[in-house]
Amino acid sequence: MIQISLKGEPREFEAGVTPAEVARSIGMGLYNAACAARVDGKVVDLRTPLQQDCALEILTFDDPEGKRAYWHTTSHILAQAVCRLYPGAKFAIGPAIENGFYYDFDLPAALTPEDFPKIEAEMKKIIKEDHPLERFELAPPAALEKMADQEYKRELIAEHAGNGEQISFYAQGDFTDLCAGPHLMSTGKVKAVKLTAVTGAYWRGNAKNKMLTRVYGVSFPKQSLLDAHLAMLEEAKKRDHRKLGKELGLFMLADEGPGFPFFLPKGMVLKNTLLDYWRKVHKKYGYQEISTPIILNRELWERSGHWEHYKQNMYTTVIDDVPYGIKPMNCPGGMLVYKSEPHSYRELPLRVGELGLVHRHELSGTLHGLFRVRCFTQDDAHVFMTKDQMQDVIQETVRLFDEVYSVFGLSYEIELSTMPEDHIGTLEEWAYNQEVLKNAITAMGKTFTVNEGDGAFYGPKLDFHLSDSLGRTWQCGTIQLDSQLPERFELEYTGQDNLKHRPVMIHRVVFGSIERFIGVITEHLAGAFPLWLSPVQAVILPIADRHHAYAEAIAQQLEAAGLRVECDTRNEKIGYKIREAQMQKTPYMLVVGDKEAENGEVSVRHRKDGDLGAMTAEAFLAKAKAEIESMEIR
Repeated sequence: MIQISLKGEPREFEAGVTPAEVARSIGMGLYNAACAARVDGKVVDLRTPLQQDCALEILTFDDPEGKRAYWHTTSHILAQAVCRLYPGAKFAIGPAIENGFYYDFDLPAALTPEDFPKIEAEMKKIIKEDHPLERFELAPPAALEKMADQEYKRELIAEHAGNGEQISFYAQGDFTDLCAGPHLMSTGKVKAVKLTAVTGAYWRGNAKNKMLTRVYGVSFPKQSLLDAHLAMLEEAKKRDHRKLGKELGLFMLADEGPGFPFFLPKGMVLKNTLLDYWRKVHKKYGYQEISTPIILNRELWERSGHWEHYKQNMYTTVIDDVPYGIKPMNCPGGMLVYKSEPHSYRELPLRVGELGLVHRHELSGTLHGLFRVRCFTQDDAHVFMTKDQMQDVIQETVRLFDEVYSVFGLSYEIELSTMPEDHIGTLEEWAYNQEVLKNAITAMGKTFTVNEGDGAFYGPKLDFHLSDSLGRTWQCGTIQLDSQLPERFELEYTGQDNLKHRPVMIHRVVFGSIERFIGVITEHLAGAFPLWLSPVQAVILPIADRHHAYAEAIAQQLEAAGLRVECDTRNEKIGYKIREAQMQKTPYMLVVGDKEAENGEVSVRHRKDGDLGAMTAEAFLAKAKAEIESMEIR
């Protein structure tokens, strides 16, 4: 007998019992919902025999790893369907991704969305056939023979042939794929499926390789969940920041500068207003603002470690025969600022912020509106502190994040990223710093998940994943705990004992990238920015030409009071002007005609609440100022 711990409670089972059998013993509801299992922290198939005492979790579609198994299985169903419909198809890789799955194929002719109904029908047939997914292993020579007509699989097998590893496969009916798993018990576990897109993709992401056909899809345990997901995708299309950015006149992208966005006048108002808010909240928390150069010499980047660990993402140049790097981040310049004068323990923690323009080389295929660019403003900040201040500073930073994100109606989840393979510093330092981050967060009553091996090369970090109004997540804020750069730059402070000590520091951003955050809140708010942030806060709409003078006078009065106002004097009907203002997401429309001019009033309309009635300009101004002060989202 073995003891299996389920949610901390031990239960006895015969050795060799599978997670599926354990789930069945608990109840058929759990058994039917089970997608995979986690055994002592490792995600495995439900059919894996358990031979010794262990901790077991049954993972359903509600668990991230359960979803991955579900979507990964569906990708195999897609591949099986394509191979049935297109004999001779070569299949490459088909992973689960954040919102579904994809599979890459080498076909005589590329697929189009018109092919989707036929493929989906074949997938549904395979699901109905309810093939079990059976795992088996082969030695590399036998694996190569098994995949004799699949060149992409043979390439993957060959990479492991030299180390003597057994190669794992999954078979389902007439289809077998090279795969590590885990997978669902059978194809029949998938209930609702939809193919969503088709694109080209180079094999292994290398432009020198052949272009393959990549088919994307998604699946769910219930048709109602799929329907809700597809409705969300339709809403997301309407909120696409690239579409809204063009319609609202915020930014543009040009072929002459791929990945380098152009901000238009209204976009600059939005961006600068956001930066003004950043400065206000950081002043409140005791930050001092600095600015460091965009180009610094190679020696600096070697000292920081970026030349060795990050050079592939850097742009470089040569000045007077000396190699220089265009900064991909602000940290090394911040080190030089700290080192430019002596410091005492009395100054610590020292909080320094920078709205720094950085450049990073991104592959052209990954560029995406404002979400993935090559040039952006990073709202960087560095806090230098003593070791005994670390937890307090981290918690203070989280409180700042809480304040900022709540203004935009954004909630978040925290992820702790631990030591990567490519790192600097000792294991002891990493372990200590990771523990500090954990303790700081748990002491605040907050929870986190662990992302193993995804820390920065110089230290562990907390990533803040924001949830928007459609339930999508965006990684924006981060807090990175660093003992390495202070060592590399020989940073010092004089302690109470009059001796020199090494400070510890955090790197942190709250918006992450100003450009990306603008994209996030544009989609989150569907372009309807709160009054304090709207590029145009009110538009005055005269009904006829004779009302222009009064409209202009109202505009001047409101502008003098600090509001951002436009006056629409076009020779158009008032209904058309109102619709245009609504399309521009303008918070307030002030209609003026004979009655308003005679009474010294404006008729106020709100983009969401509609007609608010007539009021004096002074009354509207007081109302608007109160709304701006509260930073209310309406």
